[in-house]
Formats: sequence, structure tokens, C-alpha cells
Amino acid sequence: MSYVAVQGGREAIERACEAYEHRRSGRTSAPLELDQIREQLHLAVDRVMGEGGLYAPEHASLAFRQAAGDTFEAAFLLRAHRATLPRIAQSEVCSTGPMRVIRRISSAFKEVPGGQILGPTSDYTLRLLELDPLEDPVERRNHLRERLFSGKEPEGGIPDEFPRVVELLRREGLVQEVTSSSEEPFDITRRSMLYPAPRSARLQSMARAETGALLFLAYSSMRGYGDIHPTLAELRVGYVPLTVTNPVTGRTFVAGEVLVTEAEVVSRFSEPGGEPRFHLGCGMCFGQNELKAISMGVLDRCLRSPSPSCPAEDQEFVLYHADGIESMGFANHWKLPHYVDFLSDLDRLRKAREVAHARA
Repeated sequence: MSYVAVQGGREAIERACEAYEHRRSGRTSAPLELDQIREQLHLAVDRVMGEGGLYAPEHASLAFRQAAGDTFEAAFLLRAHRATLPRIAQSEVCSTGPMRVIRRISSAFKEVPGGQILGPTSDYTLRLLELDPLEDPVERRNHLRERLFSGKEPEGGIPDEFPRVVELLRREGLVQEVTSSSEEPFDITRRSMLYPAPRSARLQSMARAETGALLFLAYSSMRGYGDIHPTLAELRVGYVPLTVTNPVTGRTFVAGEVLVTEAEVVSRFSEPGGEPRFHLGCGMCFGQNELKAISMGVLDRCLRSPSPSCPAEDQEFVLYHADGIESMGFANHWKLPHYVDFLSDLDRLRKAREVAHARA
């Protein structure tokens, strides 16, 4: 692709950047503090961390503020920052079994071992704008805190570990087990993907894909442009401990916790020459992003279809086009100069019209 040199535009570009900064900083309102963004806009921060591929709430809040609320741009900033960081350690393989759960539900069973924990969610609220400006937000926050934390703990306390709902189906042999590979997980940050891609690469790619893109593709399969109509076996939101090995002593220790959302979906699928069983799809991402985790679970199952018959089952189609930063970059590049390309198209169009008029 060719471009012609543009001179004399540096001052205009500088003024455009200054105008953007001025509009972003606001006219009369107080500047947004990072702790306000991190605490009160936490779902946006979680989404930026997931799509940026870096678990860093403070940096994600900074990127969200710098991008004026544009999650695409914020994720781009965070992923670019991630590329500059050294990789000083690698955590051990972590299990979500000891997750410190704040939300856990199942739509497959009414009662599950350990119980359903609704946790923080807007699923059961009325979709009505709160238009009352007279309400004191500090007083309301204190009132909510008193109601939430003044109640009694459930009898026996909260379990340290919850059994998996899908185990109920495994005991009866109703779930097809996903074949696990003994190979090292594919690292998409260091190697280019080739198709067909291993499952570890597919899950990594979807974990940092754009939420809306995954939802769109999963919804297309659920609506009938595919064979996967899932049931949510279990959805968990909670903090998972990360274990790291000390390079000097060789001992493992818990370096911290990461907030994640995990979803396991099942769908009925008949195997050629075999008995019908549920097939399992899994999804997990940074922060509380339930739509993304569920969509990942659906697409995890879609991408294991032996004979792809729709876009949601095509690995290359899904993984290439679900990356929001990649898509945004390509769409944004059309704003750059394309004078040579367009003039070439314009010349060909004029000549084609001349030929057409001559034949008429």
C-alpha cells in the first residue's frame, strides 16, 4: 500500500491532539480519579483488562480515562503497555477449585451442591434509569453497606471450595470428556497461530477477544446458524489464587489473587456411531464479564465441530475477526492517506466509462 508524503501538517496534528485532550479533561467538572474509575466503573475496567490481556486494575483504569471511555482504545493502550513489560516469572497451573467465590449460579439445576450464590449482579434489577438527582449517594452507599453486612452468616459458613455442577452429569457418563493434550500450552503472545489451532491457543485468543464479537458469533450459533444451543451448567465469579515458584528456594507461594469469571456450558450432541451425550464448553476471562465467559463456552464447543458448517464453527473466521484491537486497527487505518490508491481507482473508473460510452 502506497502513500504520498504530506508536509505542513505537523501543527494541525498537534492541535488535534490538544483538542482531544481538552475535550477529554472536561470543561467544568472535576477530573476523574483512578480509584473512582476502578471502584465505580469496575465492569468497564474488567473488560479493558480482559481485552488488553493484562490483569492490572490500576493501569486499566488509567487507560480507560486516557481513552475517554473508549474500551477499544483503552484495551489497545493496555496491550501496548503489556508488550513493554519483562516476563520475570510464570505461575504454576492454577485450578479454579479453591476460588473465593462471590457469585455462583447454575441454570441447569434448581438446587446444586453448595447452593446458588446470586452475588453482585444486575440480572434481577429493573432496567429503569435512576433519574432522582436528590438522593444522597453517600447516604445510600452507607445504607446498602449496613443491609449487606449486618446479616447472619449461613449455617456452617461459606464453603472453602464448591463442587462442580458438571460432576453430577459426569457420574452418570452423560458428558463427553474433552481430550487433554500433554503438550505445553500454546503461547499466542510469542508464536503466530496456524490453523487448525490447538485448544489452548483458541481459548487464549478468545480470552482477550472483544466481548461483543464473541457474543455476536455465539448468538449466531444459538439462533440457528449452528448446532450449539447451550445450557449453563455453572457460572462462577471469584478470586483465584496464583501460585509462583521461588526461583531461589524452589518453594511455591501464593503471589496474589486474580478476579475471574468462569462458565461451563453443556449442549446435547449426537456422535456418529455413538450414544448421545452432552458436550462441554468452557470459558474464562479476567474480571467479572459473564457474557464473555458464556460466549467463550459456546464457541469453545463450536470450534470443536468436526465438520464446520457455519461461521461460528470456523476457527480462522472466529479467532481472526473476534480480536477487537486487530479489527479496530484495520478499520482505523482507512483514516490514513490513501491518495495513491484512490487516484488509481479513479483513473481506472474514468477509462472504463470512456470505453463504455464509446461502445454505446
